[in-house]
Amino acid sequence: MIDHLTLTCAEPPPQALPSAQAWALLLPRPWRCVQPGGYHKSLLRSLPCALMPLALGAGMHAGVVQAQAVTDGARSASELPAVSVTAKGYAASDVETPVASTVLATDDLARKQAHNLGEALRGEPGISVSLDGAQGQNPVIRGLQKDSVVLMVDGMRLNSAQPAGAIASFLSLGLADRVEVVKGPASVLYGTGALGGAINVRLPQARFEPGLQFKANLGFDSASRGASGAAVLNASQGDHALMLGGSLADYQDYRAPGGKVAYTGYESGAFIGQYRYRLGGGQQLRLSLQQQRDDDVWYPGSIKPHALPVVGSVITHSPKQTRRLYELGYNRQGDGEWPLNFDLRLYRQEMSRSIYGQARLLGRDIVTTDVGFATDGLDARADWLLHPAHLLSFGINAWSMTADPDAWMARPPQFTQYVPSRPFGDGRLQAVGLYLQDDIKLGAWSVLAGLRHDRVQGRAAMMNNGAVTSGLDRSDGATSASLGVMYEVTPLLRPYANVSRAFRAADLRERYQSGLRNDGFYWAGSPQIRPETATQFELGVKGEDERLGYAVSAFRTRIANHITGMQLTGAAAMAACGAANAAACKQTVNLGHATLTGLEASLRWRWRPSHWLDVGYSRVRGTNGDLNEPLYQMPADTLRLGWEGRILADWSVDATALLVRPQKRVAARFTRGQEDASAGYGVVDVGATWRYARGQSLRLAIKNLGDKRYHEHLAEGLPGMEPIAPGRSLRIGWEGKF
Repeated sequence: MIDHLTLTCAEPPPQALPSAQAWALLLPRPWRCVQPGGYHKSLLRSLPCALMPLALGAGMHAGVVQAQAVTDGARSASELPAVSVTAKGYAASDVETPVASTVLATDDLARKQAHNLGEALRGEPGISVSLDGAQGQNPVIRGLQKDSVVLMVDGMRLNSAQPAGAIASFLSLGLADRVEVVKGPASVLYGTGALGGAINVRLPQARFEPGLQFKANLGFDSASRGASGAAVLNASQGDHALMLGGSLADYQDYRAPGGKVAYTGYESGAFIGQYRYRLGGGQQLRLSLQQQRDDDVWYPGSIKPHALPVVGSVITHSPKQTRRLYELGYNRQGDGEWPLNFDLRLYRQEMSRSIYGQARLLGRDIVTTDVGFATDGLDARADWLLHPAHLLSFGINAWSMTADPDAWMARPPQFTQYVPSRPFGDGRLQAVGLYLQDDIKLGAWSVLAGLRHDRVQGRAAMMNNGAVTSGLDRSDGATSASLGVMYEVTPLLRPYANVSRAFRAADLRERYQSGLRNDGFYWAGSPQIRPETATQFELGVKGEDERLGYAVSAFRTRIANHITGMQLTGAAAMAACGAANAAACKQTVNLGHATLTGLEASLRWRWRPSHWLDVGYSRVRGTNGDLNEPLYQMPADTLRLGWEGRILADWSVDATALLVRPQKRVAARFTRGQEDASAGYGVVDVGATWRYARGQSLRLAIKNLGDKRYHEHLAEGLPGMEPIAPGRSLRIGWEGKF
């Protein structure tokens, strides 16, 4: 992914990407490449300079933009146009992009004081949270859960295939600069899995800024008696730049109305580092390292009763889970008569988890699984300005993920002897994709079109503890496409429409792993399952001026070859699930289709100087076309109301109310009654920020002011055993830049 599109011919000010008509007028006179009413006669020589508009703030690395834009006495970051790198693959203003997206900048993350990514995105239009514990929180986009959302850190995929917990928790939010979300099919840029969209967590980057820069933050949460802290150091001299960062967090079981919620505490630590070297001629090398470890993580939503009374119930936990990432990258910025920006990266990401099932009455683990997911990846991307209003992007993504679970199960009745219980062996999932994207600005029209082709192959040496060793290889090809059109009537009125097609090949778990799921069925894997495809139609309108910013969108998504489970009976159930599980047997299959429709809206209005009102609304309906009932675990309708204002020179206050309707649309037939309806609720958060010195602030906030007892509809767990949300909590945060 291209981090930025900048040229050495000038240092532009940090501001949003301007429209095509304004490019020439915004450039300094020596660098004007476009003349009003036509193009410069020496177009070839002017093309490198025509790249300059893309570097006007939006073209700079998002973290640099944020650091420069938020200064004492300047406009708040919330008043600046939202800039996303993820929607187009390079930095661009959200209001000028015919795609629905959400951006949480540094100030947004500081104000939310979230412990994890799911909590940070909770309440954002079109986004909900699926969870099975305090740490296991996965963002859900437009009703599609983690299997259908591509999660990235600095543009690199986090691949996994574990049902418990959250992939999104394998990074420290305390170190994040920004979180960017693309809503809707995004396979053109991100390949398999992006049916619901993509989430990119952007971490600090090494910057060529002379001297030393240091920033740090500390936090405390009364509900969990938890503390957290993070620090980032940037050092630069000449052609060398170095960034080092680290974070720690320690949370105890949090308090909810009625008492503590067991199994909700955990510990986490992370380290990041990056070195950049300027080769000259607009070229850079970079070397990045990321590492995180979480300890003593439990998933209370996984509690299930066991068939034997001596066991009682079983709860899933992870004594240790780690993520390591190594990246080597090269970047070239276009100059001269060759206006081509190029970025190449090679990376390896290793994720390991210990997933154990503890018998609560026995007080020991009766199921142990240790598994590592290693992903080797290559990304190459080029951005070529063919024309001052015509940017062509093309690239290749290739990655290979391997996994070989080491699983053991204790034998009844004493549960002291363990036997191998490997779901599969030597599993591998490989993907290669080529894509082309064209970004065109013609007067008031903006067109974004893309095309991609992927090849995905899955294979394994065996499954079902060695019972199956043949028929395990499958290769599929898929073509993705997107077309978005926007027309700028005025800056405050920009209607748009897009149609997009994406795909998702089954992961290793769906192909090869058999076992109990949260719907009460035993699921059997299917090595020959076909990819599912999604086609989305979206209509929307955006607008923004100095006082008002808003976005409204309506969408309809149809998923074909929907990957889900089909109940088996008789001999088929015996063959797929075994005699012990034949009574409640499902097999992973492709059903006919599923349909999702929805409406999203957001509005931010400056009703008086330094005072903003914020509104967000989400509604999604999912239908299982084969069973003619609601899809499993659809989010409830959500309304967010917020206010933020500066009451004194150094003080700002804010309040947010989240109102969630009851969810009565449940998948009764699909889950055999295991998905229960959930009650609606309303929670209010209030906070105040004191900027007592340049670059330093102290924040006080009260979460769940009314101490409301509730649980999310997407909280996993048997009816009546879903994890309860935290109660009233005082959160204290400090940030400093030096």
